[in-house]
Amino acid sequence: MKCVGMQYLEAIRRLKSSGFHPLRSVYLSFVPDEEIGSRDGAKKFADSDIFNSMNVGIVLDEGLASPSENYRTFYAERNPWWLVIKATGPPGHGAKLYDNSAMENLLKSVESVRRFRASQFDLVKAGLKAEGEVFSVNMVFLKAGTPSPTGFVMNLQPSEAEAGFDIRVPPTADPESLERQFAEEWAPASRNMTFQFKEKASIHDKLGRPMLTKTDSSNPWWSLLEEAVRKANGKLSKPEIFPASTDARYFRERGLPAIGFSPMANTPILLHDHNEFLNQDEYLKGINVYESIIKAYASYVEDKSTGSSRDEL
Repeated sequence: MKCVGMQYLEAIRRLKSSGFHPLRSVYLSFVPDEEIGSRDGAKKFADSDIFNSMNVGIVLDEGLASPSENYRTFYAERNPWWLVIKATGPPGHGAKLYDNSAMENLLKSVESVRRFRASQFDLVKAGLKAEGEVFSVNMVFLKAGTPSPTGFVMNLQPSEAEAGFDIRVPPTADPESLERQFAEEWAPASRNMTFQFKEKASIHDKLGRPMLTKTDSSNPWWSLLEEAVRKANGKLSKPEIFPASTDARYFRERGLPAIGFSPMANTPILLHDHNEFLNQDEYLKGINVYESIIKAYASYVEDKSTGSSRDEL
């Protein structure tokens, strides 16, 4: 976010002007393509020799605005699985009934997906789970038909039909179980159906652990964040799983702690909306919050008995 990037820069300018001397290095990274998967942005950066040489101890990434007075924090996120389901069947004239037509098979699958999507909504509406703890499934395209010079032929059943789905998978999910559901319910071979992934982000780190950053006293970076926000007269809400995807996942995948946080309280959530705004008082208060966090992180002297030697943030 532009406002967050500027808040970081101003917080560091103020710290330098005050004569503050950090014990640890502080890096600010500005990378592209977060909206389209970050393959040429954060992913390449996280996999680079430059990043390895930085010896990073903690990563802060963006969070979300909070309509309340409490800042939101995120210790994990849902990862994108972009799925394409394809159905095939015999072409035929529209006046006949085709139980095994491509469109018939695909519509059965779409209905199965719709029921699954509704079940996840019900968990959230009932208060049993938060948004970041369930699967989200949105159909993003539906493609079928027999083209003609003036549009589509209206009296022929297409021999192929496809649908694409943007699925967001929580880090606590069982990926094997989900893929079985795709194969058995959403795209069964018995109905001449197949599926493939356009994107399938891992929900586990490189050691096979769920990508979750601890938010208790066992994680000193979390304790420092809580105290720094309090000193800046801010409050934190209960830590959450981010409902979408951010660049933080590429660092959690490497086993690093990463926290999503944007100091935007008393602000409506207007992601990509017209007139997305941040009140100037909240913007200026956020600079103070970042000053406090950066100062705490950059001054942290680790207890060597913990065995960790990472020195940067």
